Amino acid sequence: MAPPDQLALSFDFGPSEPAGGLAVATPAPASPAPARVAPNDAPTLVLTPAQAAPDARVPMPRPAQLPEGSRWREVETPQQTIGFLLQRSRRRSIGFVIADDGLRITAPNWVTLGQIDDAVREKAKWILAKLREWQERKEKLALTGTRWTGGGELPYLGRRIVLGLAADRRQAFFSGSAQEPQDGDTLWLPLSPSADQARVRDAAQAWLQQRASDRFGARLAHFLQRTGLTIRRWRLSSAATRWGSCTSDGTIMLNWRLIHFAPDIIDYVIAHELAHLREMNHSQDFWTQVGHILPDFEKAKQALRRHDPAALPRF
Repeated sequence: MAPPDQLALSFDFGPSEPAGGLAVATPAPASPAPARVAPNDAPTLVLTPAQAAPDARVPMPRPAQLPEGSRWREVETPQQTIGFLLQRSRRRSIGFVIADDGLRITAPNWVTLGQIDDAVREKAKWILAKLREWQERKEKLALTGTRWTGGGELPYLGRRIVLGLAADRRQAFFSGSAQEPQDGDTLWLPLSPSADQARVRDAAQAWLQQRASDRFGARLAHFLQRTGLTIRRWRLSSAATRWGSCTSDGTIMLNWRLIHFAPDIIDYVIAHELAHLREMNHSQDFWTQVGHILPDFEKAKQALRRHDPAALPRF
């Protein structure tokens, strides 16, 4: 695992305000990927992955259990509320560390809470940028860390399910609700426990693609009925660089790997492509159409931008 990112700020201890700290450069925000139009008679609008927007809010849930000697604290900043674990020590500076459980701040015993809060506000942009990097790295590791063996885990509809191998079964069987899975549900594959990884991978992919076909088809039908839109046809794709596409003749392609994500992200991609039936561009009118089809789509849009199809489990 990559080492934690750390920033130490030095203070003149006493009644005065902090003397200042290490200057940290904040990278310039990346531009979203532009829409691509295929050079043929049926222009295609493609939904491609892009980096997280620099102003996207970073979730900071309070840990269920706090480490011994620490406390949870939240500070309002112009960007958003920043939550962190605060620990006291004999050190002579305030230390900011992005660890496995998020932001940790270690401060000398005699530094006031007000001084700590001011330091957080001063470096808020840097802190949020580092937290986004940490979150993206964590999510990508979770997605790519699949072991194609019994006991391996796989993302499905935003949950982590477990792979099970059972030679006495004739077909794949899911132990929970395939519509509303829970972490720890098991996908039993009709394979011997000694099956090689390629066979396990292929069997899991076949099940996931069938689930993708069923779910995407049902959600498309739902949105088409609600909006009155019509399409020529739709198909699953295995594209390595795009989540979906829509041609001007009404053909929609949806990446089957979206089945790894939570239902709201799948709905967002479907709404995105359906909106192209009315607006073959990414103008403000287009985003208005997306909002009509799927109100409050922004959260799912930002979540999807943190992922690249190439970072999903390797098949």
